[in-house]
Amino acid sequence: MRVFVTGVKGQLGHDVMNELAKRGHEGIGVDVEEMDITDEGAVDRVIKDAAPEAVIHCAAWTAVDAAEENEEICRKVNATGTGYIAKVCQELDIPMLYLSTDYVFDGMGERPWEPDDPVTAPLNVYGQTKYEGEQLVEKYLEKFFIVRIAWVFGVNGKNFIKTMLRLSETHDTLTVVSDQIGSPTYTYDLARLLVDMIVTDKYGRYHATNEGLCSWYEFAKEIFRQAGRDVQVLPVTTAEYGSPAKRPFNSRMNKDKLDVMGFRRLPAWQDALARYLEELEKQN
Repeated sequence: MRVFVTGVKGQLGHDVMNELAKRGHEGIGVDVEEMDITDEGAVDRVIKDAAPEAVIHCAAWTAVDAAEENEEICRKVNATGTGYIAKVCQELDIPMLYLSTDYVFDGMGERPWEPDDPVTAPLNVYGQTKYEGEQLVEKYLEKFFIVRIAWVFGVNGKNFIKTMLRLSETHDTLTVVSDQIGSPTYTYDLARLLVDMIVTDKYGRYHATNEGLCSWYEFAKEIFRQAGRDVQVLPVTTAEYGSPAKRPFNSRMNKDKLDVMGFRRLPAWQDALARYLEELEKQN
């Protein structure tokens, strides 16, 4: 299968390309240099020239705090650009898989979010623009997958684990938020699921993260335990920590639909962390 993949310099796009190759599919990968998704003409030309059988759209503006001060460009990337890609997929009559986020929800309560829960009040510009992207995908396409993910980490790019390990080299005590609950997502595991999906016609909205729940504080403690770093981690509240963009307290997501539709869930986040740390070790 010929699959067009955006954002291949990012954590997820990189792993999706590897997973496609591993299974004998042809991945056609682009990043901003090859195709600026905010340029409708470029999107139309590059995708049509590639003549793919499906699109996996990983490219996004993901700098959550910076989005608050850069709303216009964030919206162009996450919403407008996504709409351009969806339109081309509609013309070519091919499926599109769009990566979204738990940030589309208001982050309140403790009940895990269902894929078909109504979206009413995203907390920040990032969440709002990703939701607008979802709406455009659903407007133009019937053959779509919307896959919401959370707390992403991968070998190729910046993430919370790399930040914690870097800080541990200069700090013996760190404060980490303890009142936001969710599930980490390893892009290596997620890429496998996305390739499983794109070769089917089991379209719709899905939630996908590694199994198990934790707070960022618990995540940090487990990172240092597994990495053998002697760092004291102190819990702080979201209010005490402070950040330009509001963050959801509740990032729990219900993934039962994966079972119902015959897809394999991702392994436990602790297992994913162990394998990820091994990969980082190999790179050093």
